[in-house]
Parts: sequence; structure tokens; C-alpha cells
Amino acid sequence: MEASLSAADLDVRRFTHDDLPQIRQALIDVHADAYTDAMDDEFNQRFPWFVDHWGGNPDFTCVIAFDGDEPVAFAYGAPAAPKREWWREHVKPAPEKHRTFSFSELAVHTRWRKTGTAELVTRALLESRDEDLVVLLVDLEHPRVQAMYESWGFRKVGDRQPFPDSPVYAVMLAELPLG
Repeated sequence: MEASLSAADLDVRRFTHDDLPQIRQALIDVHADAYTDAMDDEFNQRFPWFVDHWGGNPDFTCVIAFDGDEPVAFAYGAPAAPKREWWREHVKPAPEKHRTFSFSELAVHTRWRKTGTAELVTRALLESRDEDLVVLLVDLEHPRVQAMYESWGFRKVGDRQPFPDSPVYAVMLAELPLG
């Protein structure tokens, strides 16, 4: 019988844009495992493009949780361009606070689900941010994931389909620091 897994046993490490060549494959591998049942979807197959797109941002930041030397989860994003906070169209009136961190991706190895790992990497990613707000998208077909984010202080402010072949997502917003 396998020992019980606990997020408390993981080593969380921070990475930046400059580290992308060293971490790129780890992100792709964890994502492929996390989405193993949906990798026949062409949108999911484009994940390497998203890694390169986000990682190409000079302000890209990423955290990866490791079990020994094995990456088991990650979260990444980058600050939104000033005055380009696209989420504002969903909030009337828009908050006065405007500096926004765009939380792009969270993936957890299937073996590490329901161990607190998703929250561990999310909080590690966001804990040192100096932005006022954080925005993310959650596939509407995953209400439990949306509920998870709500339990951490996010609220749904609208729906958005960013690409013609992407799912429709719930737009979720939270103030930083997370409660």
C-alpha cells in the first residue's frame, strides 16, 4: 500500500522567465499527466505554445512543487499590462484597484490531487505579489474547480471564451493578498 501523500512534504521552488529553458519540459509533463483524460482535445495539445507565450513575458513567474526530484505540480502567470485589464468589462463598476496579476495555469499530477497541493502552489505563487488583484479563468465544465477557487477568496465576475476553439471559462477575480 502506498504511503499517504501530503503537500506538506513537497519542496516548492520559484522560477522566472530566465529559467524557462530549464523548466519548460517539466511544465509540459505535469500538464500532460493532469489532463491525461483530455489530451485528445486540440486545445490541450497546444499547451506548449502557452508555456512559451507566458514564459516569454519578462515578468513571468512560476512555482513548481517537487517530490524529491520529481515535479508534481505548478502554477504560473505574469502581471497584466497596465490599463489592459480585460476582466474590467465584467465588473460594473470596476474596482478602483487595478494592478492585476494574471494567474494563467495550475496543474497537479493526478497522484497528488486532493492532497492540498493545488492550494500550496497557488498560495506560493501569489504570496509575494505586489499587485492589488488576481484574475484567472476556470472551465465552466469544472464546477468543483470553480468552488475550490471560491473557497480561497475568488469570485466569479463573468464568462469568457478567449479563443474560438477554447472552452468557455468563468472569469474569477480576487484581492491580494488572498485571505
